[in-house]
Amino acid sequence: MIDWDVAISTGVRWVRPGPQVSLADARAVVGELRELAAAVAEPVHQVTGMFSAEDTGRVAVVDRPGWIRANVDGFRVVLEPLAQHLRELGRAPDPGSVIATVGSRVTGMQAGLILAYLAGRVLGQYELFLPPDPLAPDGAAPAGRLTLVAPNILMVERELGVDPHDFRRWVCLHEETHRTQFTSVGWLRGYVQEQMTEFLLASDLDPATILERVRAAADAVAGAVRGSDGGADSLIEAIQTPRQREILDRLSSVMTLVEGHGDYVMDAVGPQVVPSVAEIRAAFNARRGSAGRLEQTIRRMLGIDLKMKQYAQGSHFVATVVKEAGMPTFNRVWTSPETLPTKAEIITPALWLERVGGNGAKALDG
Repeated sequence: MIDWDVAISTGVRWVRPGPQVSLADARAVVGELRELAAAVAEPVHQVTGMFSAEDTGRVAVVDRPGWIRANVDGFRVVLEPLAQHLRELGRAPDPGSVIATVGSRVTGMQAGLILAYLAGRVLGQYELFLPPDPLAPDGAAPAGRLTLVAPNILMVERELGVDPHDFRRWVCLHEETHRTQFTSVGWLRGYVQEQMTEFLLASDLDPATILERVRAAADAVAGAVRGSDGGADSLIEAIQTPRQREILDRLSSVMTLVEGHGDYVMDAVGPQVVPSVAEIRAAFNARRGSAGRLEQTIRRMLGIDLKMKQYAQGSHFVATVVKEAGMPTFNRVWTSPETLPTKAEIITPALWLERVGGNGAKALDG
């Protein structure tokens, strides 16, 4: 369906270069980010009360092309169940056919252009889905990897005019929180992967139609670049079936929770860990809301607006529950999939508190 080698080569070719920096300064930034990724583990534990199953997690500090390559590896892992499903149904073209070859290359180019855009904006992430490790005894996939995009962190700290060391620590706090979530909550990674697989397999479209919708979304992004208002839905919304919308509600709820939890921890550590935390948050929020019309259109198409909404809603949910009932009660959210907040509970935390943190507390503790 997608020629990922073409996606990588296209993305690497078109991604914009990072900020100008000397080799010595670049090495210093990379070294500091590696140190901070380990140093923030204790502040995250102190705020969350969660114990990571890993003493030290895998950390990768990459440039923009490195981020593109890493994410293509993840996409391959996530999309393989769909490709296998379509092959079993006989709805995928022969891999060696002209249609399959040309179609996958075209879609690979479009995916590469989208990756090039995103590679200039992502500060970091915790990569959940990694390919099998050939050095592992059973060839199993690693649990995950904390990835930081050094040129983007450097670019944003310069744009905001904030203390660079505080900003780097602040970003690491968010990503370390994700590492802690997915390594301390044994069922969480499998649950997210299961929901994503169900989402993909719930599609009732043939490969040609799926690719046509992807291309329509890419065309809308290109139209935005040319100055057209577009107005199309996001790429995710463009390929939904009713069953997928049901699954997406569950998936969106858990991702809103983990993103909001990460945002909450970034600020909850306080000035003893990040002295200029209030200044950084104010500047960062102002930057998020200052995008021009073109940027807003592309964000909507790629679902980035949804992610920023998740930060705000999820952080509000966590802050409200912690304020009303304390962190130990909030941490009941990690008990099982049944204690995750629903979409309605994310918006109205009192509903979750009533269901899980209030009358449900004894049942959970027992």
